[in-house]
Amino acid sequence: MSDHAERLRRYLTSRGIPFEAVSLNADASTREYFRISGESGTAVACVYPEKFDPAEQTYLDVTRLLASGGLPVAEIYDIDSENGLIVQEDLGDSILREVLLDAETDRRSRLLDEAISMIARIQTVTDRAFATGSVASRLKFDKEKLRWELDFFKQHFFGTYLRTALSHEGDAAVSGEFDVIASELESFASVLCHRDFHAANLMIDPAGRMRIIDHQDARIGSPTYDLVSLLLDRITEPPSREWLAEKRRYFLDMRTKFGLPSLDEEDFANEFRLQTIQRCLKAAGTFSFQSVNRGKGYFVPFIKPMLRISLRAAESLGRFPHLRRVLSKHI
Repeated sequence: MSDHAERLRRYLTSRGIPFEAVSLNADASTREYFRISGESGTAVACVYPEKFDPAEQTYLDVTRLLASGGLPVAEIYDIDSENGLIVQEDLGDSILREVLLDAETDRRSRLLDEAISMIARIQTVTDRAFATGSVASRLKFDKEKLRWELDFFKQHFFGTYLRTALSHEGDAAVSGEFDVIASELESFASVLCHRDFHAANLMIDPAGRMRIIDHQDARIGSPTYDLVSLLLDRITEPPSREWLAEKRRYFLDMRTKFGLPSLDEEDFANEFRLQTIQRCLKAAGTFSFQSVNRGKGYFVPFIKPMLRISLRAAESLGRFPHLRRVLSKHI
């Protein structure tokens, strides 16, 4: 029995509940999830690597924040901080990514638009995050964080995955452009972001409602961040420019609907492209690291599409010639 399972057993035993738990897979996580059963039905126990302080535990903090704004997160049933354990509502097994793969065109479009509207709803909670002192309001996609993620791409795509390195001159030129990207994106960081908002972190519960999961890393970032993540994460073919423009317009309409300030469509499109470069390169770095160091080869097919999408965004902006030259060599 793993340490995580043993701590869950202790928790259940202390409450007189038989140890009947089914392990649930968690992708690229140090947490372990178990479905447990009781008299009132099933629940999901999330077991962390070590004990935590409930007042500073990020998942609990962001869950409270989003729930206070009426967003559809799992209800928290119980907390055992000494055993590093949170028991919460069982949302079932229907992950939006898998639903979209099997959905017909009309339903797929409706579900995607619902997810886009959810991003706007998350952004409406920004002021509440600051007013309540949420952990999310104290974290930001600042230049340091954004640049670290770009350097992570450079380290693991070239060094770990390709087992090569940029020339000294090429590295310096690309690094200079990374500084510009990170600085500009920091200046746009103004709203609450889920930070990992994609179709694998949304679920359709047994009642057919869309629910948000894996939101513990929420922070302040660009209004484009979660939209880039949703529309461009883990795809093998870049979507058309026309389709992306349509989805950006829909998102801007949803922001207005929920009472957020209107944003200029052209300015937003350029900000979206800039964020696309950063977010997709960060994803390519993660996929490179996970495929080599963690043996998760299923990430490999997504690496080059992330590079192609980043290159197209840079070309649309007409900027970052050194980065464009480097990416062109590897797609």
